[in-house]
Amino acid sequence: MKQLFSRSWVKSKQPRKQRKYRHNAPKHIRQKFMHANLSKELREKYNRRSLPVRKDDKVKVMRGKFKGKIAKVTEVNLKTLKVYLEGVTRKKVDGKEVQVPIQPSNLQIISAAMDDKKREKLVKRKKAKDKETEGK
Repeated sequence: MKQLFSRSWVKSKQPRKQRKYRHNAPKHIRQKFMHANLSKELREKYNRRSLPVRKDDKVKVMRGKFKGKIAKVTEVNLKTLKVYLEGVTRKKVDGKEVQVPIQPSNLQIISAAMDDKKREKLVKRKKAKDKETEGK
């Protein structure tokens, strides 16, 4: 029987339990797995280390076969916890080109698409919190 997600689970060294946690996590927690580091310029600009990866972000691949490639995000899959990039493809045996899924932890956001109101609110909230702590 499939066990429901446990909020009381803290950590485990066992990879099977880590995989189970990630696999059974609800959407609001899965979204947290989809964060990627920001470039140095964006870190200073937004006062944050990372942001959730969104469609139309420009990212740089930091690990793997496509290391160093800068591409635009075409799809973010919350079910598989993978990101698909423009121009990051592999040829199948039948000659068809397919996009290669990449983990968001292996990416760095170079330019963030700030047309999303929720994302703007997230950045402003962090800036306001920092100003508040400076005053104390």
